[in-house]
Amino acid sequence: MKSFVVHTGLVAPLDRANVDTDAIIPKQFLKSIKRSGFGPNLFDAWRYLDKGEPGMDNTRRPLNPDFVLNAERYRGASVLLARKNFGCGSSREHAPWALDDYGFRCVIAPSFADIFFANCFKNGLLPLVLTESKMDRLFAEAAAFPGYRLTIDLPRQRVVKPDGEEWEFDVDPFRKDCLLNGWDDIGLTLRHADKIRAFEMARRAEQPWLFG
Repeated sequence: MKSFVVHTGLVAPLDRANVDTDAIIPKQFLKSIKRSGFGPNLFDAWRYLDKGEPGMDNTRRPLNPDFVLNAERYRGASVLLARKNFGCGSSREHAPWALDDYGFRCVIAPSFADIFFANCFKNGLLPLVLTESKMDRLFAEAAAFPGYRLTIDLPRQRVVKPDGEEWEFDVDPFRKDCLLNGWDDIGLTLRHADKIRAFEMARRAEQPWLFG
């Protein structure tokens, strides 16, 4: 898993509440479990004018000119602004996979659905909670200033705006440590690889009949 320490990126404002995981990555794309290749189908039903299916050449599909991520000024965005209850609906882990594969490193919203929130941390994506009044300011500034960028400083737990103003945010200490070090569930387990190997060797010596 990619670590997250300090990230500065272009901001894209998705001014919608209750964005569910089927909108983030529609159900027809859930057959793969590779964790990659989902970026071109992120927000598929909103991003394109036709219905997307696995295996389609997305470069030939008609884009929805009214969808925010299709605007030239937001191309290459890595920080997504959203409204309350982002990531609601089913618990598919493909949703943070798609956001990450597209290039987002951080999603900022007033609130997130619980399972989506946890899945983000397990996949190197920072879900950051700010008050609705602060979100209103970020949406207004992102719309007013092309090229609007934010710096997310995880060690200091600060959002740094272009004018230098800083806002503090909360994050669970364990989840913060995992992001800083790039530890997903497998990475956390492999930290104890020597102990696991020693246990298996001792078990094989003590109970050889279990190993054929």
